[in-house]
Amino acid sequence: MSQHTSLKGSSKITAKRNVLKRFERVNLLKKRGQWKDGDRGLGLRKTKPDV
Repeated sequence: MSQHTSLKGSSKITAKRNVLKRFERVNLLKKRGQWKDGDRGLGLRKTKPDV
């Protein structure tokens, strides 16, 4: 029995996300050098995702 084409894996769908999760924002800020160890994870500055 075959699988319907609309149910195939979502790994093929790659849309640009506008919102990052908190750990992704922290990693991005670390990469940019705007995060210091000991900083709080609440009230993070706004970040745009890297393309």
